[in-house]
Amino acid sequence: MTATTNEILTEKRGAALWITINREERRNAINAAVISGIHDAIASVATDKSVRAIVLTGVGTKAFCAGADLSVGTGTFTMGLDEPMTDFGKLARMVRDIGIPMVARINGACVAGGMGLMSLCDLAVVADHAKFGLPEARVGVFAMQVLVYLRKMIHARHINELCLTGELISAQRAYEIGIANYVVPADQLDGKVNELLGKLAEMSPVALKRGKYAIAAMETMAFPEALAFAESLIAVASRTADAREGLAAFNERRKPNWVERKPDERS
Repeated sequence: MTATTNEILTEKRGAALWITINREERRNAINAAVISGIHDAIASVATDKSVRAIVLTGVGTKAFCAGADLSVGTGTFTMGLDEPMTDFGKLARMVRDIGIPMVARINGACVAGGMGLMSLCDLAVVADHAKFGLPEARVGVFAMQVLVYLRKMIHARHINELCLTGELISAQRAYEIGIANYVVPADQLDGKVNELLGKLAEMSPVALKRGKYAIAAMETMAFPEALAFAESLIAVASRTADAREGLAAFNERRKPNWVERKPDERS
C-alpha cells in the first residue's frame, strides 16, 4: 500500500481505489488526520475515469473504526467550534456529490463515528464477527451526524434502540435491519468485496454517476416532484453515449465497451 498520511493508506487495485484507516493500535479511531486523509484520497480521484469504485476499510481484523479518538488531548467534540461545518460534514457533502460508488469493507467493530463512515458508503460488506453500535450517550454526547444518514437507511425503531441503549448488535442483526448488504466469514471478506467490485465495473460509469445524483436529489422530494424529476432525467440519460453503446451491445449480444471520453465530450 502507498501511505497518503500516517493514518491513511491508499492503493489502486484494478479499477478500485482502496482507502484504509491505519490506526490499528487505536482500533482505527477517528481523528482530524483520518477524516482529512479520507477526504483528500476521495477528492484525488473525483474526476479520474479509470476509478470505478472506492473501498473504505480499516487495518487488521478487530475494528473497521471504533469511532472518535477519545484520548486526552485529541480535542474530540471541542475542536472547530468557530466553523459552521465539521470536518466530517465536509467529507459527507463531498461524498454525496461524487459519482463513484463507495463500498464499506467492514472488517471488525463499526461503532459510533465508524457507523458514520460506513453510512457514507453506498454498499457494505461485513465480516461475520463485526459488531455495530452507537454508544455516544455513554460519554455524554449523541450520534448527531450519523443520524443524518442512518435515518434514511433503517427504521426509526432500530435507530432509537441503537442510540438510546448504546448496545452493540451483531453483523447478522445489522444485515436484518438494513445496515449490511452482505455478511460473510472473515476469510471470505475480500473475495466478496472483489466480487462486488467486479459487478460495479461492468456497469456504465455514466449511468452510475447519474443514478447516484438522482438518488441523493430525490431524498428531499415529494412524490410529484420526484416523478417529474425522474421523467426529465431518463430522457437525458437515454441520449448519452453509454446508453447508445449499452443498447447496441444488448442487441448484438456482447459486452458493452464503455469508452472513456475526453473532458470536452458530453455524456
